[in-house]
Amino acid sequence: MAKANIETYNEDGQWKSRREGSSRAFSTGGTKAEQQAKGREAATRDGVEHVIKKLDGTIGEKNSYGNDPNPPKG
Repeated sequence: MAKANIETYNEDGQWKSRREGSSRAFSTGGTKAEQQAKGREAATRDGVEHVIKKLDGTIGEKNSYGNDPNPPKG
């Protein structure tokens, strides 16, 4: 079974990180940068994609640390 991607997002004014599909965050609090670092660490360890959302909930950035679904061409 494939591991879930990691998502860093804001909920109720707090930055959090969780595995996509999970209702509970594995890390909560701190600044967006601190949560991005925790999310990146988990994504690197799991070899999955890290999705970083903006304050409004839209995707701001995606970084792949495993099997990139859209690898660079050339």
